[in-house]
Amino acid sequence: MSSRQEILDKIRLVTNRKQPSLSDMEFDNTAIYKPILPDAITCFKNELEAISGQCLVVNDEAELYETLKNELAVRQLTTVFCRDEAITSQLEKYAIASTNCNADFEAMTCGITACEFLIARTGSVLVSSAGASGRQMNVFPPVHIIIASASQLVDYPEEALIAIQKKYANQLPSVITTITGPSRTADIEKTLVLGAHGPKELIVFVVKN
Repeated sequence: MSSRQEILDKIRLVTNRKQPSLSDMEFDNTAIYKPILPDAITCFKNELEAISGQCLVVNDEAELYETLKNELAVRQLTTVFCRDEAITSQLEKYAIASTNCNADFEAMTCGITACEFLIARTGSVLVSSAGASGRQMNVFPPVHIIIASASQLVDYPEEALIAIQKKYANQLPSVITTITGPSRTADIEKTLVLGAHGPKELIVFVVKN
């Protein structure tokens, strides 16, 4: 056998191997992370609020939008920007003023989006470019409000990555990332500044039912 043929055979052998996916891998999360205590929702809330985020747990849709209306009033936010049609229809139902007009984008003070998953152990939100809100809404609004259900909650980051891989299979979104609290930096004199590269406030609503 020539050396050229030997090299080609080795390349062919490698390319024919099944590449492992995240779902094929096993992780011992207990050796990496602290346990989820006392439960996933409380753990997520505690972790998010420890990094200056806010988590509001509500029982149902009605409580969600009434609580949202109160939060907007406290912040004196009269209009929210939302590109998600499902959320927009609910905002209209509960008489919360919203817009999705491109002319209003740069002037927005508050944006509302959905998400892919919530990660209890790190208080993180997994988002992607596949949603109706796209990429911009995760970084541009000064106040970013995320609406999620308890069914989107997973314990650890690996579980979120496996779940999104199963959800989209071979058509993964072009952007998959996590949001862990409001944007922050301490580059200047080690002074923590919120809202440096993105939202200054992050509010996550978790609907139990």
